[in-house]
Amino acid sequence: MEDKELLQEEESSLLTLTDENGVETEFEFLDCIVYNEVEYLVLIPAQEDANEIVILEVQSVDEENENYVAIDDENILNAVYDIFKERYKDVLTFED
Repeated sequence: MEDKELLQEEESSLLTLTDENGVETEFEFLDCIVYNEVEYLVLIPAQEDANEIVILEVQSVDEENENYVAIDDENILNAVYDIFKERYKDVLTFED
């Protein structure tokens, strides 16, 4: 039973996102960070050699659906990334 629970937990951390061109990419969920009252997802591509994180803004569509939008503002990206680094400084190694 433990293996099944572990598998379910691992599966639940994966998200498949579709870009504006219809291309699907699988990401591993790392964290959700609130900055200036806006939610941001911190993800990493699920491919094994991925070493860059992706930060997307969460925009609510309705009660059940959300859109995840790329962030153009470098200051917001840096602020959310700094929060993420602080939270995980004892767990992950960061290369800036």
